[in-house]
This record gives sequence, structure tokens and C-alpha cells, in this order.
Amino acid sequence: MSITKKAAVLAVGLGLVTVSACGSSSGGDEGSGDSRTVTLVSHDSWAASKSVIAAFEKESGYRVEVLEDGDAGQAVNKAILTKDNPQGDVLFGVDNTLLSRALDNGLFQPYEAKGLDRIDERYQLDAGKHRVTPVDYGDICVNYDKAYFRDHKLTPPASFDDLTEPAYKDLLVTENAGTSSPGLGFLLGTAARYGDGGWAAYWKKLKANGVKVVDGWEQAYNEEFSGSAGGRKAGGDRPLVVSYASSPPVEVVYADPQPKTAPTGVATGTCFRQTEFAGLLSNARNPEGGKALIDFLISKRFQEDMPLNMYVNPVVSGTKLPAVYTGNMPAVERPETMAPAKIAEHRDDWVKAWTSLVLK
Repeated sequence: MSITKKAAVLAVGLGLVTVSACGSSSGGDEGSGDSRTVTLVSHDSWAASKSVIAAFEKESGYRVEVLEDGDAGQAVNKAILTKDNPQGDVLFGVDNTLLSRALDNGLFQPYEAKGLDRIDERYQLDAGKHRVTPVDYGDICVNYDKAYFRDHKLTPPASFDDLTEPAYKDLLVTENAGTSSPGLGFLLGTAARYGDGGWAAYWKKLKANGVKVVDGWEQAYNEEFSGSAGGRKAGGDRPLVVSYASSPPVEVVYADPQPKTAPTGVATGTCFRQTEFAGLLSNARNPEGGKALIDFLISKRFQEDMPLNMYVNPVVSGTKLPAVYTGNMPAVERPETMAPAKIAEHRDDWVKAWTSLVLK
């Protein structure tokens, strides 16, 4: 999963929140004044096929510049600091864990994208105001090493509750909730599942059951997890890891030779859903180009291109997905969710309490 930037970062799907993602900033200068250039500011997990971008440029007459601006948290924070003189026209990558922060700081101007009616209302978290447009979604879930559980004649865990059972002692590795998006998402999933008064008690059980915490996804998945190509090479000995529901397809796509089925599975009862948005930045220098670009992000061509580039799910209903993607990723029918306003209200306190409870 770390063979390339796509395999290491893009396969994570929605990027990191509070630690630097892999890769470096790219793209043009800060906010081109050229009316035929539209600048997309994004986290480092942005990716799209060159042919798809070229088609948009030909049809719209705009030239796309992409400014990759660190992880999602860094990109949002920098956009807030520069909102009076923004680096670009559109920001892509703000998710539901960061949405309230962006909206409360007046980061976006309203725009109702063409084709919004094809997007399920559950992803339209700013419905009625249209300051952001949903583009994709993904699920943070525990992944498991199929071979380990087969060899040990042990049924893989299916739920949060299962992870505290003695059978799974010392098997799980997760990321720091204060330094990693998957780690934060997993914490939010437990808060959604057990409530304000129950998540801490759950983590006490998980700690007592030998959960291992590392700084970020790259270390957890590609070094500690026995089921990934990188983990096997590194001698990883944890057969359970917090990653994404879209991680198994990557283990197939980037393997040589490709296996018929993914060597990893997903505990679908441990998932927390993230939705990712794009918005027209306040004071954008090219608002018309920005609107055209947002329309493009929810177009059929772009939505069909996303799964094998960013390893995330399209939000537009009826989008055709590649067989290698759908065939190796389980359906997550009941992911945990949480309103952005509640995340904004409790996130910092929860992370602080989690740090004290789990790391000390």
C-alpha cells in the first residue's frame, strides 16, 4: 500500500487530519489572476486521471492548476488564514470532522452545483445553504488479516464490542486520535456507538485488551499490520488494524501478480463514515471557473474516475464502479455517523481525554 503515493496516501481515501500527509505541494502560484485558469486547493491525497482533467479543460476552456496544501487539517487552517486573499478558487478535501470549523469561519461562498439533485441528501450536510458540495465518502474501519484468522481457526471480529474480547487480546493496532485521521475517526466511531458517557469506558476495555497505538496510518498499516504487503515485508505481527473499507481493493490492484481476492477483510461493525466536500472559496479570483470546476467534480466522468485514483466512493447515485473495487470492498450498511456540529463541540475535549486515558 506504500509502493506509490497512490498506494500509500490515496488509498487511505480521505487523507490525514492533523499530521502531514505524504507528498509535497504542487501546482501553480498562489491564486492565478488569469481568468482562464482555475486553481484547486486540496490536501495531498488529490488524484485524477490526466485524461479526465484534459477533457474538462477542453470542454470548459479553463486550465486547472492544483495546489496540494498538506493534510486536510493544514489545508483548511491555511485557507481560513488566507480567506481574504485565497490561494485558489475551490477548496477540495474538507470533511465532516472539519466542516463546522470551515463554515463558522466563513470560508466559502454559496453555490448550488449543477447535478446536486443526483446526490443523496444524507451527504448534503449544508443543505439549503450550499456553501459546500459533497464529492465523495469513505468509511474508517478495522481491517483484518484473513490468513492469520484462518490459520488460527479464529473468527474475525465484526463489531466494536468484539475487539474487547479476550480472543483478540494484543491483536489490534490503531492510530493516535490526536495525530491521525483514521485514529480520530475510530475514536469518533466509538463515541457515536457508546455515547458521551460510554466511549471512555470502552477504551479502558480496549486498552486492557492490549490495543497498540502508533502515530499514523502509514506505520500502523504498512509496518505493524500483518495483512498488508508492506506489513508482511516489515514483519508486522498485528492482524487487526484501523484503516479503511477501501483498503482491501488496493491490496489487489497494486499486487503483482494480482490475487483473485483481497488478502484482507473489513469488520463492517466498526466503521465511521467520512464525507468529503468541495467549496467555492470566499473572494475567489475566478468564481466562474470555480463553479465550473465544482460542477465537474460531481460529473459522471469525474465520479467514475475517483475509485481507483483516490480510493473513495462517489456520492452521485448510479455511478458505475470498477469490478476490482466493488468485488473486494464490503458494503458498509450501518456506519456510525455524527453531526459536524457535535464533532466541532466535542472533538478537542474527546481527543484530550482519550490521550490521557490511553497514552498515559
